Amino acid sequence: MINYEGKVVIVTGGTRGIGLETVKAFKENNAKVILFGSKQETVSTAIEKLKEENIEVEGYYPNLNNFEEVEKTISEIYKKYGRIDVLINNAGISANKTIDNTTCEEFEKIMKLNVNAMFNVSKAVIPYMKEAKNGVILNTSSMVSKYGQPAGIGYPTSKFAVNGFTVSLARELAPFNIRVNAVAPGITKTDMVASLPKETIEPLIKTIPLARIGEPRDIANAFLFLGSDMASYISGVVLSVDGLARA
Repeated sequence: MINYEGKVVIVTGGTRGIGLETVKAFKENNAKVILFGSKQETVSTAIEKLKEENIEVEGYYPNLNNFEEVEKTISEIYKKYGRIDVLINNAGISANKTIDNTTCEEFEKIMKLNVNAMFNVSKAVIPYMKEAKNGVILNTSSMVSKYGQPAGIGYPTSKFAVNGFTVSLARELAPFNIRVNAVAPGITKTDMVASLPKETIEPLIKTIPLARIGEPRDIANAFLFLGSDMASYISGVVLSVDGLARA
């Protein structure tokens, strides 16, 4: 168990899948957790679901592509708790269309949420971490950021950008004792993957040396470690959590 007692953790994209499991993991380790979702309904549903498991969290739904709105929300959180220790930029969307069938608007939408939103929330949080001379920013990358994928060009493009953002920001913020890392999940049992037919999943599993797809908790545990003092000398790393999966 890693003790996050007294620490404040923000998880964007925290209403389902990996994000929701990450919220649970940090709460189990005594953190004060605030989740961000895309809209009021999804945030309320996630909070109620967590309450059924006796997990109490707060939730907000700022437009992550609106810096002023994000900055206002982060300011409210800081005024309430006086600190922000860990930010997990997990909000994102995927894609699977070929480039011929992808519109410019669809490509831009992916880049806005997967890259611009990460920039906005990080930019809003960093002044408070600099003041404290301490903090951790963690980003959700993907195995396709290293190997690409046969369709859905916007998604791996955005995740390549996440990696560049992570490594560069780690260098920029190191003098302020702020660490920046990313986790690159492989195939993980999210709602989307769980709904795929067995004939689609089984061939994928055969490509993974550990012979299973990942669980959301596998990814959450990586965030839990990287956000802790156990990883105090780790920064600028994109950690693969993929069962040694390779494209």
